[in-house]
Amino acid sequence: MSLSSLNAISPIDGRYRSKVDELAPYFSEEALIKYRVRVEIEYFIALCELPLPQLSGFDTALFKQLRAIYVNFSTEDALKIKDIEKVTNHDVKAVEYFIKEKFDLLNLQKHKEFIHFGLTSQDINNTAIPLSILEAVKDVYMPEFVIVLNKLKALSTEWANVPMLARTHGQPASPTRLGKEIDVFVMRLHEQFELLKAVPNAAKFGGATGNYNAHKVAYPAIDWKAFGSKFVEKTLGLKHSFPTTQIEHYDHMAAMFDALKRINNILIDLDRDIWTYVSMDYFKQKIKEGEVGSSAMPHKVNPIDFENSEGNLGIANAIFEHLSAKLPISRLQRDLTDSTVLRNVGVPFAHTIIGFKSTLKGLNKLVLNEAKFAEDLENNWAVVAEAIQTILRREGYPNPYEALKGLTRTNEKINQKTMSDFIETLDVSQEIKTELKQISPSNYTGI
Repeated sequence: MSLSSLNAISPIDGRYRSKVDELAPYFSEEALIKYRVRVEIEYFIALCELPLPQLSGFDTALFKQLRAIYVNFSTEDALKIKDIEKVTNHDVKAVEYFIKEKFDLLNLQKHKEFIHFGLTSQDINNTAIPLSILEAVKDVYMPEFVIVLNKLKALSTEWANVPMLARTHGQPASPTRLGKEIDVFVMRLHEQFELLKAVPNAAKFGGATGNYNAHKVAYPAIDWKAFGSKFVEKTLGLKHSFPTTQIEHYDHMAAMFDALKRINNILIDLDRDIWTYVSMDYFKQKIKEGEVGSSAMPHKVNPIDFENSEGNLGIANAIFEHLSAKLPISRLQRDLTDSTVLRNVGVPFAHTIIGFKSTLKGLNKLVLNEAKFAEDLENNWAVVAEAIQTILRREGYPNPYEALKGLTRTNEKINQKTMSDFIETLDVSQEIKTELKQISPSNYTGI
C-alpha cells in the first residue's frame, strides 16, 4: 500500500499534511539522512583543512564537489542509503558507505577511510539532529510565530480603546480594555520568545565515549578538543558540549522544548479566552459561503479554529514534555532510548505549527460586537463601586468599603440612577459628588 493522506496513521502526515509540508526538509527520514551526509562531508573537509598529513593539498574546487553530494541530495540518494541499511542494519554506517561510493566517483579511493574517521554514530546524530532543529526553528517556526504575534499586536492596537467588562473568578470586575487584554498575551509571548532565542543549540562531538580516544591515539600531537569545538561551532553553527559521554546530554535541547511548551501554553490560554468571548457574543465570526457549523443546527458558527489550535498545541506539549523529561537521562555512558524518541522530534513541531495556523485563522475571522460590550458594561454598574470607595478613602470618608458593600450586595439591580442616588446620600461636597457621578463602567478602565 502506498502512503497517502487517507491511509497515513498520523494526522500530520494525513489530514494536516498540507499545513506542515514545510517541516519535511528538516524532520522527515530523508531529511535526517541528508543532515547526516552533510555532517560527514563537512567533517571530512575539516580534516582536510586541519590538515591531516594524508589529506593535505586539496583545494576549494574539490570541496565544492564534495559539498554537492549533500547540496544536491535527492530522494533517490536517500533510497540508495536505505538499501545499504538493509544490509548493514545500521543507519549511520549506511551513510558512510554511500559517501564512499561517491568518493570512488571522485577518484578519492585512497582517502575513503577518513570518512567517519575516529567517530561514533552519535557524533553524527548529535550534530545532525540539533542542526535540523536549529534550521527548522529559524526557517519555519519563527516566521509562523511572528505572523501570529504581529496579528495580536495589530488587534491590540485596533481594539485599544474598546472598553470591556473584566471578569475575575468568572464574576464582573473592574472594567478593562479589549486591546490591553490582547496586549497581555503579546507581552507574554514576546518575553518567552526572547528566552527561546537565548537557548543554545548544543551538539556532542568527541568519539565513542566523548574523549577523542581514537583521534588522540592516531594523532597525539593534535588538539582534538579545539578541532571539535571549531568544527561544531564555526562550521555547523552549534554549541559544542564538552565533556560528554557517548551522547549529547540534551540539557539545552530540553530547555528549548520547555520554552516551546511555555509559548504553546500562552496560546492555549489565548484560545480559551477568545473561545469564551465568542460564547459571550463579544465576537461574531466571518462566515465562509458553503461552510457548515453543525450537522444538526444550521444557525451555529462554531469557534472551531481556536478549538483545533488548543487540541494541537496540547498534543505538542505532551510530546515536548516527554522529550524534555526523558532526553537528559541516559544510563551510564549511553543507552539507546534517546535515539528512538528523537525520531519523533518533528511531531510536536508539526502540531505546534498547525496550532499557530489555526489560531491565526480564528483571529482573522473575528468580528467585534461592540454593542454587546456596551450592553454588559451598562448592566454592571456595580463595578464602579471600587472607584467610588477609593475616592471616598482619599477624602477620609468613614468606612467607605462597607457603605458600598451594603449597596452592591443587595438583590436590587444597580444602574446609573441607583448609583447616582446613592452618591447623593453621601456626606461629601458637591464637587466630590460631581466627580463621582462622572465615573461609569465604560470610562473606568485605568491606564
